[in-house]
Amino acid sequence: MKLRRRRLGVICSFLLFIAVCLSLVVSMKGDLPGSGKPATGLLFFILPGIASGLVARRRRVVIALLGALLALPFCYVLIHLFLLPSRSVWQELAWLFSAMFWCGIGGLACLFVGRVFRH
Repeated sequence: MKLRRRRLGVICSFLLFIAVCLSLVVSMKGDLPGSGKPATGLLFFILPGIASGLVARRRRVVIALLGALLALPFCYVLIHLFLLPSRSVWQELAWLFSAMFWCGIGGLACLFVGRVFRH
């Protein structure tokens, strides 16, 4: 049962991470946020972390980060398909890894709320 919840948490994080990435890439209309522009769209990457944290009972942060790490290559390909190559590879990778960071924050938030309600 535990292994099934972990796999389901990884799959949930993986699919939601790709869905959020696809929706943000399509809504950006060919331009990643540049310097001076706030990247508030990155906060939506908290949702896959929260969802996978709710599914997996243990190791919530690790499960969320593992799903996000597995989704990174797919998101990188999506960015190259929908965006113009005006940004460097390093800027795109930095954006994706910051999205992975926010996914981990979502898992941490789920862990924190669970611990608060336990006490």
